[in-house]
Amino acid sequence: MKESGLHAVSNEELGYYKTHGYFVRRGVFTAKECEQLRFAADAVEAKALALADEGGDGRAITNYCLDGNRFVDIDHITAQFEHECDTGRLRVVEPVNDLSPELDALIDDPRLWEPMRHLVDSESLSLWTAKLNLKHSNIGSGFGWHQDAPYWIHDCSHVHRLPNVMVLFDDATEENGCLRFIPGSHIHGCLPGCEDGRQLAGFYTNPDAIDLSAQTPVVAPAGSVVFFDPFIVHGSGPNRSKHPRRAMIVTYQPGGYPALKSGLVRPVP
Repeated sequence: MKESGLHAVSNEELGYYKTHGYFVRRGVFTAKECEQLRFAADAVEAKALALADEGGDGRAITNYCLDGNRFVDIDHITAQFEHECDTGRLRVVEPVNDLSPELDALIDDPRLWEPMRHLVDSESLSLWTAKLNLKHSNIGSGFGWHQDAPYWIHDCSHVHRLPNVMVLFDDATEENGCLRFIPGSHIHGCLPGCEDGRQLAGFYTNPDAIDLSAQTPVVAPAGSVVFFDPFIVHGSGPNRSKHPRRAMIVTYQPGGYPALKSGLVRPVP
């Protein structure tokens, strides 16, 4: 489709995206906006922890473990606890927008959805999912190498039209576990998963299928946004620094389709 508008994807960005599987825009959100987003992220964690540990609010609460790590489903919202279980802190909340009006509003920001109209190849958009990564200082666990498409391919017939955008609430550095890509890995479709006995092994990309020497860290300041393909192999290291690395990843899809976990259509904007 022909894209236009203040935040449209440039030809240079589109070319880089097609070749490498991602592109980065720096300085998209202001310092004040990032401060407000960090406040909203912390409020979400506090609310999710209270619901997970105390119940209430009329929501169904389900506790379970996968590969030795604690998960709690709060109705259709999943809270993943940090891998160091005694911390009592969360790692991921998805979909986060259903717990936060402020983060729900971020999905409708034209700085995100205008470029996404081109990457999704649709004039109208709806939400697929929105995930909050908390990556706490000193304890934030890493994410193994994976593609998003294998997680979604059984729930969606248009998985190739589910691009992501990560909004950095904090500075992302190698020390605090920034996102890493294997550039160009998106062109190979779904790659083979691991077979090492873990419950979720199949969702992690087999390291024999990728060139780990090509990995590229995305070091960028707070307020930057990172657009990336659902088939690109990506991951991150643990946060062993004194600085958190909070971020929200929004996945868009063509208009009219239901969201991944709620089953409801969430139009954008």
